[in-house]
Amino acid sequence: MTRLVYFAWVRERIGKGEEEIDLPSSVVTVADLLNHLKTLGEEYEAALQYPDVIRVALDMEHVEHDEPIGAAREIGIFPPMTGG
Repeated sequence: MTRLVYFAWVRERIGKGEEEIDLPSSVVTVADLLNHLKTLGEEYEAALQYPDVIRVALDMEHVEHDEPIGAAREIGIFPPMTGG
């Protein structure tokens, strides 16, 4: 099981802050994960409709979408971040 944690408007659109899911073997990279999540329902599709702007952290370290997920225990999914 992999723990997914959703932040800000991604969380609001999906309707939950976190969940644990079994990832299919076809999900190898972060991009694969985002594409897989969009198949889980309208709320996921709405939250991830523009995957290029979504930021992802594997075990609390931000990574690019071509990064292999490997044995990550926690995956954070964020909308674009703004400075302040």
